Amino acid sequence: MNFAASAPAHETLTLAADAQDLLFNEAHTAHTYTSEPVSDAQLAAIHELVKNAPTSLNSQPLRAALVRSDSARDRLVAQMAPGNRPKARQAPLVVVLATDLDFHETLARVAPHVPDARELFSDETMRHESAVVNASLQIAYFILGVRAAGLAVGPMSGFDAPAVTEEFFPGGRHRALVVANVGHPGPDAFRPRAPRLEFGEVFKTV
Repeated sequence: MNFAASAPAHETLTLAADAQDLLFNEAHTAHTYTSEPVSDAQLAAIHELVKNAPTSLNSQPLRAALVRSDSARDRLVAQMAPGNRPKARQAPLVVVLATDLDFHETLARVAPHVPDARELFSDETMRHESAVVNASLQIAYFILGVRAAGLAVGPMSGFDAPAVTEEFFPGGRHRALVVANVGHPGPDAFRPRAPRLEFGEVFKTV
């Protein structure tokens, strides 16, 4: 099959074309934001939309810290890579997205259909790997949820993860994975889209 000659996505997918544009085709990482705030009500609505993201045994290890106070913002910006500091300083909301490395302690409640769910993750190395993978899935859904709310998001990995973890999730149970700026895009918020790999470069049939 010649995938390069296949029909455009808007003609082959069930998702409406305007929704495809909002979530994917016209969505960009934002680099500047307006001062318009992001409310807890908006975040709660985003959570309701994306909380059904798939995770192993419904583990749901994602945890998030909403950085709203000036003092918390100062502490976070100090741990960001130099190129990310202006963006983290200027965005109306910054969210530290982390994983709960001991998510297995809540499995009895969220995975009652698996009686031995907690025991399945008794091995620490395997549990921590699962925590990172499944929280990363949830982070991807969170990004889509922010876009669905009409907001822009700028996920960043350029920061001192151990320091940010200790600052916002002390105690050793969590690990910061991504810092995300959230808000309405400001002037010149978007850069030209960089090239993407083609289907044949990503997928293979075995």
